[in-house]
Amino acid sequence: MQHVLPATGSRIYLSSGYFGTVRYFGPLDGTTGLWLGVEWDDLARGKHDGIKDGKRYFDCRVPHSGSFIRPSSSICYGHAFLQALKNKYVEAVHGIASQEKIVLGSSNGAIEVEAVDLDKIRSKFSNLERLREVSLNNEMVSTGNNPGEILSTCPNIRGLDLSATLLSSWDSVAMITIELPQLKRLALNRNRLTPPSSHLPASAWLRLSELQLNGTWTSWEEFTSIAMLMPQLRIVELGYNELTSLSHAKISAVLDRIEIINLDSNKLEDWRHIVEASKPCTSLQRLILSSNNIERVFPRESCLSHLQGLKALSLSSNKLHNLRDIDHLYEWCPHLEALSLAKNPLSEVNDLSRSARQQIIAKIPSLRILDATAISTKERSDSELFYLSFVAKTVPGDDEDKMKEHPQWKALCMRHGRPAESTAHRDSRLSRYLIEVKVHHCCEPPGGLFTPEMEVGFTVSTSLRVLSTMKLGLFRLRLMKALGAGKNPRSRDNIFVWLRMGDDTLALLQNDDQELGWWGIDSNSHIIVHISRQIES
Repeated sequence: MQHVLPATGSRIYLSSGYFGTVRYFGPLDGTTGLWLGVEWDDLARGKHDGIKDGKRYFDCRVPHSGSFIRPSSSICYGHAFLQALKNKYVEAVHGIASQEKIVLGSSNGAIEVEAVDLDKIRSKFSNLERLREVSLNNEMVSTGNNPGEILSTCPNIRGLDLSATLLSSWDSVAMITIELPQLKRLALNRNRLTPPSSHLPASAWLRLSELQLNGTWTSWEEFTSIAMLMPQLRIVELGYNELTSLSHAKISAVLDRIEIINLDSNKLEDWRHIVEASKPCTSLQRLILSSNNIERVFPRESCLSHLQGLKALSLSSNKLHNLRDIDHLYEWCPHLEALSLAKNPLSEVNDLSRSARQQIIAKIPSLRILDATAISTKERSDSELFYLSFVAKTVPGDDEDKMKEHPQWKALCMRHGRPAESTAHRDSRLSRYLIEVKVHHCCEPPGGLFTPEMEVGFTVSTSLRVLSTMKLGLFRLRLMKALGAGKNPRSRDNIFVWLRMGDDTLALLQNDDQELGWWGIDSNSHIIVHISRQIES
């Protein structure tokens, strides 16, 4: 049987679900016939680095991601762009019959109905010239078409998803995009593209404003080299690319227009390298660095900050453990409005985390949203008052000593007054808002009364210090952290909270928008918590 003979660098797909890149095609010593040496996208599919019996046949970018397979008719080498487009968006007409029987997709074949003039609908959708948004994700596109064919077929595409295809190089991508003069958004996630050649046409990317390269193993250097050809680029995603550093990037004047960079789920560690790499991105407003390995934000000192205009920053799921990093963060990003710090050691359940939110709010005056929860005027005022009291009690010495560890000390004293000089009314106000509640966790939903028998069944009993102005929805999240329950703290609907009333009846608390004080919760209130198994599992 004759099989397609692939070129080195070609992308392949197996029916078992594996994507790979051909790194070698030819014989192997000690065997008969021809073999394909493949570097697999899924490392679990690999067996070696291209070496057999001590002889190297090819190299792998990632260790142990290669293996040899026989050429086979079951291997897919992909097809041209227009064929994939028509396979997905063009359905053959069914003839002269005006009525057809169709099965409703959601009924699993149980419901069959008659439809009239479906061919008219098919004809409308088959008019490829009208297409504006096209997704060919996982449609095995491997190449473009002859010059002019794509342009004459679908010239009005604005958004194109070519994720998980068999395109092997930036030159192959350019064969397609050069024929799409209106293209603004391009997704190339989960592809493996060889770096662009020196003669890559600039006209292929003139209007492109958004580029997604998640899971492509694209380095920062490769990205900057291609970005130089994209004068309108505003949004870029480079998540899941195993990036360990952004240093030594090429400086490009084009990067000064980028407003959003997503570097989620990489292996970045050095905050200074990240700042230095962002130097050309003078218009940057949002930076996503969640799920990396950042342990520390270094002080700016005399360094020039290239993040002056940054308004939104995500540092969730990193390794930040010191609240001093928040002071340094404000030095680098003085106009920060939205910050995400969830799932860092500094926000985990410990003595520090009990006041972490209040301290972070006080340390960053410009902040409006913290961990997806808006900061109200009252919460800011209460947090700043708490912070002043905290600093006064824990840091000895004069103002200069306090400023060394808490740079916002003087500014907050000017706004609210020094804690030692505050009036009795202000002191009483702060103590009134900061309350300590008793929290009890039970495995089963409680009955209507608080009884001595119920206390025996509590799995956990602890105390929490919170602001009485905290809303119930945020209190639920604090409870889940305090009780160590679940991996998804956003699933508020599965945590049930009761307040023990004066007559020992239990009142179920349901309105997440009301503050704790509105419910009558104050110091020494008893809170009963039940978390459904869906969260606990």
